[in-house]
Amino acid sequence: MKRIDEIVASVTANKPIYDFIAKEDGFGHRFWVIDDKAMIAELVELFDKQVPAMYIADGHHRSAAAALVGQEKKEQNPHHTGKEEYNYFMTVIFPDNQLNVIDYNRVVKDLNGLSKEQFIAAVGESYELQDMGTEIYKPAKLHEHSMYLDGHWYKMTAKPGTYNDNDPIGVLDVTILSNLVLDKVLGIKDLRTDKRIDFVGGIRGLGELKRRVDNGEMKVAFALYPVSMKQIIDIADTGNIMPPKTTWFEPKLRSGLVIHELC
Repeated sequence: MKRIDEIVASVTANKPIYDFIAKEDGFGHRFWVIDDKAMIAELVELFDKQVPAMYIADGHHRSAAAALVGQEKKEQNPHHTGKEEYNYFMTVIFPDNQLNVIDYNRVVKDLNGLSKEQFIAAVGESYELQDMGTEIYKPAKLHEHSMYLDGHWYKMTAKPGTYNDNDPIGVLDVTILSNLVLDKVLGIKDLRTDKRIDFVGGIRGLGELKRRVDNGEMKVAFALYPVSMKQIIDIADTGNIMPPKTTWFEPKLRSGLVIHELC
């Protein structure tokens, strides 16, 4: 991949076409265009020979929708050749060693009818719990979560035997928390549709979890150790897909910088 990095570095050493900071989130965006045909041809060849696989880390639904549109247009075109623009969709590619995956945390509105003491006892059946006091506690390793409840942070360490490290999905902390707490204790069966749970991107910090519990909006919060890039790749390579609300990527690319005409 060294040559690809060299080409990117040579292009980005020049003045970008776009260079602005978005008012909505304060992130800077720079955009360069490669229009040298020889350089484009070299990049195409390098990707063909040196990049064995690419993984969709964000935008699965958009990719699937683009594929469906392409299939519809193919069926409507009696002269389809495979080279039409509808056979392609825009994407942005990051090298795995230049991408940082951020944690994606959970906040829940109630304790499913349990008292604080009953809830802690129920969680303690599957986790070793340690009261860490009132200072924010961030998980330090895999299979360790932190919980914020009633003004205190707790370190949660999943007990051996409560998860399967040989299962690429089961080893994920989001799966462990979902199985052992969200489902088993809090009765949350579907993360996508249950209105009692919400999700907070790690970019906002654990202080956001504390704020939402302290103001009474939520009852309890859980912070998770980030998923590793290796875990994401292992899951894809085994034909599986990531559970919902597992990873958070930041910054988000601004819409409208580039338009791809399909016809």
